[in-house]
Amino acid sequence: MYRLVARKSSMLVGNHAPLSAKPSVAALALSNRRSNSSTSENWGGMGYGIVHQQRIPYDDSEKLFRHVVSPKTVSVIGAPMTYGQPFVGTDSGPALLREQGLLQDLSTLGWRVEDLPDLDFSTICAQAGKESPSAHNNPNAKHSLEVGAGTKVLADLVESKLKLGRFPLILGGDHSIGIGSLAGILRAKPETGVIWVDAHADLNIPGVSQSGNMHGMPLGIMMKELVPDRSVIPGLEWMEEGSSSPRLAPDSLVYVGLRDIDKAERHFIRKLGIKAFTMYDIDHYGIGRVMDLAMEHLLKKNQDRPIHLSYDIDAVDPLHAPATGTAVRGGLTWREAHFVAEYVVKSGALASAEIVEVNATLSDGQGASETVELGHQIVSALLGEAIL
Repeated sequence: MYRLVARKSSMLVGNHAPLSAKPSVAALALSNRRSNSSTSENWGGMGYGIVHQQRIPYDDSEKLFRHVVSPKTVSVIGAPMTYGQPFVGTDSGPALLREQGLLQDLSTLGWRVEDLPDLDFSTICAQAGKESPSAHNNPNAKHSLEVGAGTKVLADLVESKLKLGRFPLILGGDHSIGIGSLAGILRAKPETGVIWVDAHADLNIPGVSQSGNMHGMPLGIMMKELVPDRSVIPGLEWMEEGSSSPRLAPDSLVYVGLRDIDKAERHFIRKLGIKAFTMYDIDHYGIGRVMDLAMEHLLKKNQDRPIHLSYDIDAVDPLHAPATGTAVRGGLTWREAHFVAEYVVKSGALASAEIVEVNATLSDGQGASETVELGHQIVSALLGEAIL
């Protein structure tokens, strides 16, 4: 069962600033919806309730994270971005995941936990938006100034943590934060391969996007073949500055779980030869074989290359994760969702991860609870929780 927990600074793992005594919009929504129902049977969602199991690490967990300096440290980075899409509520994702006990679970799994204050996007992005109001009228890249300012700060932080040998765990926020995550990762470790677990391809660019929402553009923006000069997008000038202009090569990306792809994205995937496993492939081969093929593709040239896993909660079927902005039927099952994370961890190649698009305001009480808890469990799996 989901419950709002007030955290005191003396109880924190790391140096995260204490939460305000005022509950978040999402937390109030959960509380209000729950108060309208007397029993869990009356709530939405699957109705199975939440079972909190003991967190057990793998016996060889130090070896599993070979790209992390020992003693292994996870840097928890809250990136409460909401400007990349139209719904309020994605900004509460980092707080809701922490309130589930995430930090203590990571410690139980054997990690030293550096819990950083959430990036202050409300200030950073608002200031950027005031500098050039005309950019708000661009329907092809909505709120690009705000997204650009926020992702620049995120990129710098992620890069610095990787260079210290730590594991960046980024808690979104909407998926436009992938611009910053990938930029920081590729500046620090240009050879990184990326597994993008998502119902959507996020390969749009301003010239072809049907919505103009930037949470659908992070991968398109990272590819030189699609956006040769990112300085033409207001707010993203920083991506072309300096000697390092981070780019993602098409053969360094693998999709898992696609099932809602725009026409232009389909063309780009085929033209660039991007490895993509749709839900059809998962139905046909099974999730185990799909992950075999995904990792074989990324590691065939370099068995020691680091892997970044970007996990959009909407990759999971809305029966299990209804509280997200672009839910699409026919997604990953509860166990498939976990298996993806478990498989990449057991490869020993995982060096960074993010989870995005958890929005508790977009479902009823039980549905929101189950989505947040599923996100919490996926993160635990990504950081080395073992079954046996």
